[in-house]
Amino acid sequence: MEIGSASGDKAGVFTQGRRWLNALPVKFKDKVADTATNIKKVGQDDPRRVIHSLKVGLALALVSIFYYYQPLYSNFGVTAMWAIMTVVVVFEFSVGATLGKGLNRGMATLLASALGVGAHHLANLSGHVGEPILLGSLVFLQAAISTFLRFFPKIKARYDYGLLIFILTFSLISISGFRDDEILELAHKRVLTIFVGGCACVIISIVVFPVWAGEDLHNLIALNIEKLGNFLEGFGDEYFKRTGDAESKDDKKYLEGYKSVLNSKTGEESLANFAAWEPGHGRFQFRHPWKQYLKVGTLARECAYRIEALNGYLNADIQASSEVRSRIQEACTNVSIESGKALKELSLTMKKMVQPSSADSHIENAKSAAKNLKSLLKSGLWEDTDLLKVIPGITVASILNEVVKCTENIAESVHELASIAQFKSVERTVSPEKLHSGQPQNIKSAQMVNYSHVVVNVRESTMAASPSEISSAPKAIKHNMEV
Repeated sequence: MEIGSASGDKAGVFTQGRRWLNALPVKFKDKVADTATNIKKVGQDDPRRVIHSLKVGLALALVSIFYYYQPLYSNFGVTAMWAIMTVVVVFEFSVGATLGKGLNRGMATLLASALGVGAHHLANLSGHVGEPILLGSLVFLQAAISTFLRFFPKIKARYDYGLLIFILTFSLISISGFRDDEILELAHKRVLTIFVGGCACVIISIVVFPVWAGEDLHNLIALNIEKLGNFLEGFGDEYFKRTGDAESKDDKKYLEGYKSVLNSKTGEESLANFAAWEPGHGRFQFRHPWKQYLKVGTLARECAYRIEALNGYLNADIQASSEVRSRIQEACTNVSIESGKALKELSLTMKKMVQPSSADSHIENAKSAAKNLKSLLKSGLWEDTDLLKVIPGITVASILNEVVKCTENIAESVHELASIAQFKSVERTVSPEKLHSGQPQNIKSAQMVNYSHVVVNVRESTMAASPSEISSAPKAIKHNMEV
């Protein structure tokens, strides 16, 4: 029996092995197909990634000439490797990140090399016994000070990489100088090769399909505000179920867009830091107010937290009664829709970099609706109603009132950004529909408007106008002055 059992186990192992071998080509084929799908998805999500990869390959191919071209290799030798290392560590996705890393590496290498050579000569004066002690003390001192400076938030944000390179270069130059009499030549070759590698990165990054961190930050903030507006515009209908329950989940994706705003702080701060290194480009001039974008982003996140609370009441277990909902439906819906329209107008004007005056009317409408909602909440309509049925509806109404204040704060911040960045002003001759259409001729017709004075032209024909026309003239003048 034992022999039969052993032979049966062996047959089972062989059978499983044969099945595994037969299934191996199919699994390999599926794995290759999945990998190809993932590669395609990464490239389609942002085609700039493919271009960036090609740019890095081009930069490495250019600096590799130090090895391929014999005269250059004879002059630089093994130190030519620093040019290749510089390209690998410096070349980043955006121009600002590349410039920041390149300048950090270049200045840190230059300063550390100079101090390293100085430390080497100073140590030579201390004699054969004191030289290693002095060099060790200097290395310890600079490493300790540089490392401590990295704990300062502002220094860490912009110069952390430079401090790391400073520690590395100073230590290599000063310590290698203890055993190498050609310390000055070593420092000179390293600085030059790093300079060449950094220049190759910066030039290719700017000239070949540049990716500007400032432009990405601008678009990110505008998109975040638009996501908040999309949620608020659809919240009223969704909460009060005015559009029915037959909508698919894909049709309600706009209700989930705000979640990306909650976690956008790190990305916004990184882009703002990189944008500060970039020169003027396109619509963004030198010293563009990037910090103001962070202020707008912070206010957008505060609004997103309120929206997160609103979203919790869409599918909450305890809902307000139908009677309570019917009482607050109109006011809440008006507040939500007008706030959403205001945010979408602010997003649109940011994208087109024009004055956000078109959102002011929606903000006023939202404030008026919020005032009516407050009056409704203070009325005595809730005295005879079950408290558990009232609380959810009143909470939603209270949060919507807070959203109106957040929307107003965002609008003020965007107005401040438009003023500092000198966004163009759009005349009222351009209708809102044309502004939304995004046609080039409409943007071309946008001109700078001087608000320091108002000129009223009185034609002779108005002298013979009828009394009704004359009485309506002040209203028209007032409307033009508001525009």
